[in-house]
Formats: sequence, C-alpha cells, structure tokens
Amino acid sequence: MELPKVSIENMNVKLSLGGLLLNVLYVRFGYFHQSFVEHSHSMKSYELHYIPRGRGILAANGLQYPIMPGTLYMTGPDIAHEQITDLSDPMAEYCICFELLAHADSDDPDLSFIADQFVQTSFWFGQDKQNLLLLFEQLSFETSSRYIGWHATVRNLLEQIVIKLVRNYTNNYPTTSVMPLKTLDDERIVIIESSFLSSFSDLTIGTLAQKLGLSVRQTERILHRYFGMSFTQMLTKARMKAAAHLLHTTSMSVSEIAQHVGFSSLEPFCNAFKKYYNVPAGDFRASNRKGTLDYSKVP
Repeated sequence: MELPKVSIENMNVKLSLGGLLLNVLYVRFGYFHQSFVEHSHSMKSYELHYIPRGRGILAANGLQYPIMPGTLYMTGPDIAHEQITDLSDPMAEYCICFELLAHADSDDPDLSFIADQFVQTSFWFGQDKQNLLLLFEQLSFETSSRYIGWHATVRNLLEQIVIKLVRNYTNNYPTTSVMPLKTLDDERIVIIESSFLSSFSDLTIGTLAQKLGLSVRQTERILHRYFGMSFTQMLTKARMKAAAHLLHTTSMSVSEIAQHVGFSSLEPFCNAFKKYYNVPAGDFRASNRKGTLDYSKVP
C-alpha cells in the first residue's frame, strides 16, 4: 500500500535559525515509478531527500550511491544528480527544496554552527541516524489534516528537520553552548507568584523583600511594574481568592477559613471579604450552593 502524497508548493514558509534564513520552495512526497533524469538546482537552492522505503541508485559527482530505506542526501547548488529507481521496489521520497535568503552571524554559537554547516554542505549522502522518519510522517499528517495551528506546526517541524539534518552531517557534534538561563527579573516573578500562591497566610512585605534580595521600596516598585498592584492589594486578592475557594469546596466554618487565610480574628476577615466581593462570606457560600452567585461580578 502506497503512502499518501504530500505537496506543499504555494504555502509561504520561511525558517529562521540564527542568521540563517530559508525559504521553503516546496515539500513533496511521492514514488519513483520511473527514474528521474540528471538535473541540478540554482546557486541558492538546497534539495533534501529522504527515502522511507524502496531502493535505487543516486548518480552524483561522477559516482553512484546505493539508495535504501533510511537513506538521506542533500543536493545543493550546482550539484548535478540523477535518481535511478529499482522498478521491482520503487523508491518513495520526501523532498524539501530550500532557497537560501540570508546567511549572517548569530550570537548563538549553536545556531551559527548549524547555519554554516547547512550552507557549506552542497552534497552529503548517508543513512539517517536522527530518526527523521517520525518528523516526515508528522509533516505528512499536518499537511493532510490541516487542523488549527497546522501552518505554525509545519514550520516548527521543518526547523527540526534542518537541525537533525546537520546532526547527521556532523555525527552529533557536541554543543559548547549552555541553555539560556532565566533573567533576574524572571526569577523574581516566579518567587513573587509562588509566595502569593502558597505563603499568603503569613506573608509580609519584609519577608517577600528578603526572598527577592531587595529593599521594601524596591519590592513595591517591582510589584507595581509587573502586576500593577501594591503589596497590600496583592495580598488581599490572594487571601480572598483562597477564602472563596474554601467556602465553595469545604465545610470549614467561616472562622476557620479566616484563620487559615491569615486573619487573626473573624471580624476583620468578614469586613475584608464583604468589601472585596460585595457580599458577606456566609451569603457567598449560600448563594454559591444555590447556584445564584453571579461570577461575572466577582473580581
């Protein structure tokens, strides 16, 4: 049984890997029921071939290369090549044609290396060692089903194919770069969100500032900058949301809930809850149980 054909020729797909910018001219999949005569591509075109099944011969650079399932080869600018299929076991081929639009330096050494290897390798032939078949099968699925987000998914798959192609070229050349780390502000945002999510019952501006390694004034500034609220506003919101959840999901008394969310006595909790939700805590619980609470009016 033959696999379904793939043909992407009119879709605008551009890949950017560091300083490497590629235009995908086409993605095709089909069977060779006759040989493909000798041809070559433009000075900016790179054609990637992957053979998932069947057998044949590639004639290129005055040599012949045996093709079998799992064969991967690149025919770049000005490389004349001929694909001769075995009619008793016709080759199936995924073929992607890339047009080189730009090649510049990148701050990322990994991406610069990938870009250089791609551009400088006008011919390569070998057996795939990166399990590219899974990516090609996923590519076929996305182009045939066209579910929501398929265009972005196709672009992502093609980027992965380029990276794994270069890994094949270099036999898994080890990276010298390290994974980008979070910025200091990123780390602080995580600390802030985690603190208001799990430590709101006894959290103070002083303890939060200490966790962040900032002064109290700097902490207030970062809260306003990233959350648009003061410490008191964020603490009240965290406590009220927790209280509403407990009123909705548990049988705890209002007094117990008040203590759980950080109030020393019932009265200030009740005042704060009514001010926040415009309804007393007891009525909030009763209305919610009856299904009469209008959540569109809840902050």
